[in-house]
Amino acid sequence: MANYLIIGGSSGIGRALTLKLANEGNNVWATYNTHIQENSNNINYHHLNVLDDNLDLSFLPDTIDGLCYCVGAIHLKPFNRLNSADFANDYALQVIGAVKTIQACLPKLKNSEIGSLVLFSTVAVQTGMSFHAQVSSTKGAIEGLTKALAAEFAPKLRVNCIAPSLTNTPLAAQLLSSEEKLQAISQKHPLKRIGNAEDVAELAAFLLDGKSSWMTGQILHLDGGMSTLKP
Repeated sequence: MANYLIIGGSSGIGRALTLKLANEGNNVWATYNTHIQENSNNINYHHLNVLDDNLDLSFLPDTIDGLCYCVGAIHLKPFNRLNSADFANDYALQVIGAVKTIQACLPKLKNSEIGSLVLFSTVAVQTGMSFHAQVSSTKGAIEGLTKALAAEFAPKLRVNCIAPSLTNTPLAAQLLSSEEKLQAISQKHPLKRIGNAEDVAELAAFLLDGKSSWMTGQILHLDGGMSTLKP
């Protein structure tokens, strides 16, 4: 049994990961901001806004074996319609929020014998996609952070990153608002479907677990083949 913290564990991928870890008998602390959740079985939910200046994580035990930062946003606009505040706000949520959380949890993670961090990027960083300037620049920073922290924290802590393609979660609801849109985007992937929250949660759970104990500093592309295959 391990202790895990899931930031953004109330919806989408974070929720699927929280449920999976808890169902496997682990102790899970999960945070929410707007999607209120109640405690159940091995899941302890707490409100947390990662944009707050001082993060209160006093509810955590002395040892945390794994941390997954699932907070995210998808804002797709033409580059000429973006302003500096758009970039700054996205960076604060997806990068600075992750940095503050990791720093706050670091002593508890270092108490673990199997400490692991999991972050999230996007297929758009390495592939290059129109209207993705905002999200790609932010997630590009996450990929750089992943490798820097993996080097700095080795051998005590492992740090890896998942770069999924568009996944069928509430976060992507606007982009998948009709069956026609869903099918059109599915056909762009070599595997002819888009992923779901459980697909990503499976990989995240593996990265948090000791079964991936010889893996660190990796950006794993979970994207239905989109980033590497051109059928």
